Order: sequence, then C-alpha cells, then structure tokens
Amino acid sequence: MRRRVLYAQSSEIAALIERADDLMASPLFRLVKAEGKTRAGFISCADGRAVFIKRTEVRSRIAGAYEMVAGSRAARALRGAKILRDAGFHCATPLAAMDAIAGGSVCASYLLSEALERAQILSHFALGREGQARHGYARRKTVSDALANELQRMHNAGIYTHDLQETNIMVEERDGALRLYFLDLEDFRRASRVSHRRRMLNLVHLDRSIGRFVSRAGRLDFLYSYAGRSSDRVARRKMVAEFLDLKREVERSHERS
Repeated sequence: MRRRVLYAQSSEIAALIERADDLMASPLFRLVKAEGKTRAGFISCADGRAVFIKRTEVRSRIAGAYEMVAGSRAARALRGAKILRDAGFHCATPLAAMDAIAGGSVCASYLLSEALERAQILSHFALGREGQARHGYARRKTVSDALANELQRMHNAGIYTHDLQETNIMVEERDGALRLYFLDLEDFRRASRVSHRRRMLNLVHLDRSIGRFVSRAGRLDFLYSYAGRSSDRVARRKMVAEFLDLKREVERSHERS
C-alpha cells in the first residue's frame, strides 16, 4: 500500500498525516466518531495544539477505482473547502489530505484539519448539551435566524450540499457575533444557480436531523426566516406546503431503501 499526499500546509503537517494510522491507534488520539467506514477524532500534537483527523475507508474495490478518477473523499473535501472559502463562508481549514492506494484503487482517504475547539455542534450551541440547563427562546431564535440567513446566502451564491445535517454545522460566538462553520466538505457543490428543489432538499435534510430537538413551531419559524420576513403570507405558506410534500417524498424513499 502506498500513500499519496494530496495537500499539506507544511512539511511538518505532511509528516503528521503520513503517520495517521499509528497516531490514531495511540493514546494521542481522542475518538469522537466511529460510524460505518468513518473514524474521526482529535490528535494532540507535540506543541500542545490539537488537530482533527478523519479517515474514511472506501466501501469496495470498484468504488476505489472510481475515486482514482473522480477524486477521493479527501480530494473532494479540499475542493469543497475552496468553494466555501472563495465565496466567504467558514469551514474547518484543511491542513493536509492523503489517499491510501492499493492495486490501483483508493482504499482509504484522510483529512487533517484545524480543530474548532471553541465551536459547538448546532444543537448543542442553540439548545444546550444533554444534562445541562436548556438555553432560552432568545438564544434559539438568534441561532435559527442566523442559520436561515447563512443558508439563503449560500444558496444565492450558487452553493449547495448533498448532506446538510445539524451535526455538520458548528457555531461559535466571536466578538459578539455568531460564526457558522460547515463540515463534511466533500459534499459541497457549486452551480450557476441552485434550483428551488435543491434548496428545499437541503432544508428537508436539515429538518430531518434537527427535528429530534426542535418543536414544529420552531422549525416553521426557521422556514419563514429562510423565505424572508418581507415575503407575503401566501408565498410563505406555498413554500411550507412544497417543503412538506418534498419531506414526505424523501421519507418514503428512505423507507423503501
């Protein structure tokens, strides 16, 4: 098996990602996600800082051969980060990316990025962590409006994602303002225009992940914020009806699969 470094911020970072497997098996690694073919967490560096590493194994040899041509998850994450940052959006800065290759196929990809240690997952920031005091309505409303505005701005800029979930959005309060970071960068795409259906799909996927935490009234208020408070009642109701129809379609598709 050979390793192909796609990008490294420095020679020191390149050396770090080339030791990824050893580091992820050592006490220096703190696991935060082990799901399917993905394993991710924080690595403590010698200088005291932490970095975030994500390793994704390819599901099959055929899929690995395809990724050699179309680009691995690590390569797509680099492209996604560039799409977002060029348009003025925030994401965890990639520090290094690498593919592990065997028999002419990608078998795993690695992404090393900055650790967003001051930011929290969307639901934790807006609602509070489980077992802690819940945040009040004012905070929830502020976060909801900020997210709706950021997603509308992203779609208007011709950017969308195939995997918009609340765990893929982190929030930090900095200098009295909220800063939203997007994660899982490999799923971001740019288009000349984001269609209405694609916009609604992004909102449906987000709703399906955050519906466990947020009331129906809170989710409707988010949709109204996304539509724009200046839009008339008829337009907002039409958008909500279209949203609910698409949500039922997505849920039926998931049930069949």
